[in-house]
Amino acid sequence: MNKINRHRLSSLGQFLFFIATGIGVLSLMLMLYNVADQAFGTVAIQPSIDPALISARPLDQLSNEELIDLIKRNLTKNSFRREDNEQPFASRSSADLNKFVREQVLEESIVQTWSLSDSILRRDQIQAEAARDYLSARLEFRSWVSPDFLTLSMSSDVVTTGIRTAIFGSLSVILLTILIAFPIGLGAAIYLEEYASRSRFNQIIQTNIDNLAGVPSIVYGMLGLAIFVRMLAPLTSGAIFGVADSNGRTILSASATMALLILPIIIINAQEAIRAVPTTLRQASYGLGATKWQTIWHHVLPNALPGILTGTILAISRAIGETAPLIVIGASTFIAFDPDSIFAKFTVLPIQIYNYVQQPQDEYRHLAAAAIMVLLGLLLSLNAAAIMLRNRFSTK
Repeated sequence: MNKINRHRLSSLGQFLFFIATGIGVLSLMLMLYNVADQAFGTVAIQPSIDPALISARPLDQLSNEELIDLIKRNLTKNSFRREDNEQPFASRSSADLNKFVREQVLEESIVQTWSLSDSILRRDQIQAEAARDYLSARLEFRSWVSPDFLTLSMSSDVVTTGIRTAIFGSLSVILLTILIAFPIGLGAAIYLEEYASRSRFNQIIQTNIDNLAGVPSIVYGMLGLAIFVRMLAPLTSGAIFGVADSNGRTILSASATMALLILPIIIINAQEAIRAVPTTLRQASYGLGATKWQTIWHHVLPNALPGILTGTILAISRAIGETAPLIVIGASTFIAFDPDSIFAKFTVLPIQIYNYVQQPQDEYRHLAAAAIMVLLGLLLSLNAAAIMLRNRFSTK
């Protein structure tokens, strides 16, 4: 191949690289724009009861004492007592009391929503449409990603629902998955690279590990259903430890299934990192009288650890967004209580996003976009923490 042809091929490769990079960046920007466009926007909120029927003055002009009296007159005694015991009305702020009146007394509901782009570009048309079709409704710019959305548990009411339970479920599953998969994957990589001979049997094991990295995730879900949910139900449900109100569809089963899913990724990347450590470093350690394990522990692993953690980061990124295996093993789509142990029922953010997009109401489309933003933030936070840890070991 002459110099001119090599130059042409190099230019073509460079051109294709820039085209592929541009398409990837454009696709990412379009995705982020679409998510942000649905996560913010204007909503029309309409009360079931006319505010004028319960108060002669606007709610914003009432004092705290007047708001508490209004609540007491419009709630049953049992309801008022229950809410006051949970958090005394006298200790609540004016904003909290106003919010309570609108949600519990007026029973406000969202009757129409508009995206962020429509809220900016079609503001006058939105106001005219609301005045025509929703006479008693008020327009409000709403961020579907809000403190309440993050801290409230799930509810059938779109206005008061939250994803706190799903966040705790995602964190519980992913942290337990790492605790299971990381030591097993690292141990397997050390054995295959440092101790295993190049026998036919070990070559078969290596080939299977390489192939398992490309197996569809739903296959792991079927495996987890058969082994962890059904066969090992006494263990994964906590029955052998005295837990009576659970079954095999628990955080432990989910974490074990996800650990199987990411194990090949961790093993392969850890092998590559260990293989990249110079042989001369091992020989120098042996020359000073160190044993094989001392060489691995004090010299090979410290040098390979940044690469090992890079592979773990990639594995976490895949695991935290997986949905299919968790659906198969029975993750809940609606659960109102936080997980309190590894034997608790659970849900995770991808399951909630999947559940939201299945609903026909427009409001759930906005909730799905908000949950996607939270999931992206959680993923970036975990990755950032892992990268900082990796860089710390790299510096050392």
